[in-house]
Amino acid sequence: MPNKEKHILTRMYVVAGFLFVLAITIMVKLVSIQMVDGEKYRKLAMDRTEKMFTIAPNRGNLYSDDGSLLATSVSKYTIRFDAKTVSDKDFETHVTHLSKELSALLKKPAAHYQQLLRKAKANQSRYALIARDIDYADYVQVKEMPLFNKGPYKGGLIVEQRTLREHPLGKIAERSVGYERVDENGYYTRVGLEGAFGQYLRGAEGKRLKQKIAKGQWKPIGFDNIIEPKDGYDVVSTIDINIQDIAHHALLFQLEKYKADHGSVIVMETKTGEIKAISNLGRTQEGKYYERLNYAIGESHEPGSTFKLMSIVAALEDKVIDTSTVFDTENGRWKVFDRTVRDAKHGGYGKISAAKAFEVSSNTAFAKMIHNGYKQNPEKFVTRLMNMGLHQELGLPVNGEGTPVIRYPGDKGWSGISLAWMSHGYEVSMTPLQILTFYNAIANDGEMLKPRLIKEVREWNKTIYSFNKEIINPSICSKETAKIARKLLQDVVDKKYGTGHSLYSPNFSMAGKTGTCQKDYVSKDPDKLKYISSFAGYFPVDDPKYSCIVVIHEPDKSVGYYGADVSGPVFKSIAQKIFSSSPITDELHSLQPETTALNEAYEAYYTEAQKKYNTVPNVEGLSGMDAVAILENLGLEVETRGNGKVRKQSITQGTDLKKVQKIVLEL
Repeated sequence: MPNKEKHILTRMYVVAGFLFVLAITIMVKLVSIQMVDGEKYRKLAMDRTEKMFTIAPNRGNLYSDDGSLLATSVSKYTIRFDAKTVSDKDFETHVTHLSKELSALLKKPAAHYQQLLRKAKANQSRYALIARDIDYADYVQVKEMPLFNKGPYKGGLIVEQRTLREHPLGKIAERSVGYERVDENGYYTRVGLEGAFGQYLRGAEGKRLKQKIAKGQWKPIGFDNIIEPKDGYDVVSTIDINIQDIAHHALLFQLEKYKADHGSVIVMETKTGEIKAISNLGRTQEGKYYERLNYAIGESHEPGSTFKLMSIVAALEDKVIDTSTVFDTENGRWKVFDRTVRDAKHGGYGKISAAKAFEVSSNTAFAKMIHNGYKQNPEKFVTRLMNMGLHQELGLPVNGEGTPVIRYPGDKGWSGISLAWMSHGYEVSMTPLQILTFYNAIANDGEMLKPRLIKEVREWNKTIYSFNKEIINPSICSKETAKIARKLLQDVVDKKYGTGHSLYSPNFSMAGKTGTCQKDYVSKDPDKLKYISSFAGYFPVDDPKYSCIVVIHEPDKSVGYYGADVSGPVFKSIAQKIFSSSPITDELHSLQPETTALNEAYEAYYTEAQKKYNTVPNVEGLSGMDAVAILENLGLEVETRGNGKVRKQSITQGTDLKKVQKIVLEL
């Protein structure tokens, strides 16, 4: 018996010892979890139930040079209902009234909303969708409705905000306005003005805490953000929407007429380098045109005869020729080693001066001019082109600038015929904007300016940064050479036999150079031969205000392909319409002080209105485009009558927004 008791006692000691060791192990583990790994597990638990989300800021507005909207951000709100947080008593008290108010605002039957809400309550749904993508004014009304006005914890109101980017001009300048996108890896895609100036427009993200609920969904906790987002600055571009509209439609008309593949237009202010319009249109398989790519900035190609201006300026500066130097165009054919330079005119032009060669665009004369003038020292010609900056990119803020090609003797591709071919725009490559920058310099007495797309960065009515003209080269040539070049460009249009004479008008003056460049000429199949038609120049001739280039690729050869026929009329149309509208433009400048005062008065009011969220603002004096954007963002239906700035609004300032559905603006 004692042995049996001793055995039982031993077993009890073993069990007790095991339990003691287990208890010690558990205690050690608990201490380890609490003291050593506690933060890790607390974070893990938090990540599974609560999470910090970023809040996208309102992107700044992008404006034209007169303050009209090119791109703006509009906030949209999604409303959901958390039935679990609402007491049965509160729900039954308010559900009928809430359903009626939702019906009045969102235009669906009250029975629809009552059924939706009751179903959510019965299922204890925590994320029932009530309305998607409503505007700010509607959101303000929703959060003041019965039950919802109790907030997220007692009223079950869940609000999600997102920001959409809208372009009031629609498809006009769509590619030039561009966009900025970021993927899940943080990689940015930047296009056009939006991409170039994203650093100013984008603002800073905010933070908001959300709680995980059923089915992997996340619900915002409270109304307040942990970190408030900072809205982006506004950017005022150099684009003039009137000139942009003129350029777009003139280019579109000609592309459709000649069934061309694509084309571009740029209009630049001569003395400032400000780009007033830039349009790029490409053809779809259905024959329609849209802003496909930024050809004006990104497409580097052989310029053809528009490069003759660069050649003759170089030859004049180096005193290889003067305008009276005579060249024999022979029979319109001139052989250089094993290649033949050809004139467009069968039989050639006979013996002509350098000035006449430019006027009629003789390839043989220019080939002789540059080949014979520089063959003993070809480096001198190329160095002169490089001194004028033709081999360098412009360094634009917009991504994707095409690289110019100016070969130097000894480079790959250089040969004995290079001087002759470069003279009239082959074996070189430039983008339309790079070509225009040179023409603009000639119109500007030799001062080459960097093309500019931005005027200032603003925060409300305060200027944060301003941008002035930037000089690339104060003198690409002497003033005397620039003066001679301007006369040559004028003669192309004014003289009877000038290649641009068909564009002449006695009512307004313009100067420029035609270009007709063969494309895909390596192929021996004539059916595959395509053309690039160009016209570059400026207007008016005396004291030029605007420079412009038009480039159209692959027009239908059966309709026409010469630069004077295809691209020249676009240039003339733009010049004519700008010229005819200039008195209106001058008159509008005198209204600037009044417009500024109205804008400042409105901005001061709107800051106050943002706090109240309930009254109609004063939009008189604003451009129609701006006024429509502001009022529609407040949930109003807007009807406009006329064009220009707002002269009168049908609903007076301070009227309760709840009482207004539609407002009429007289412009």
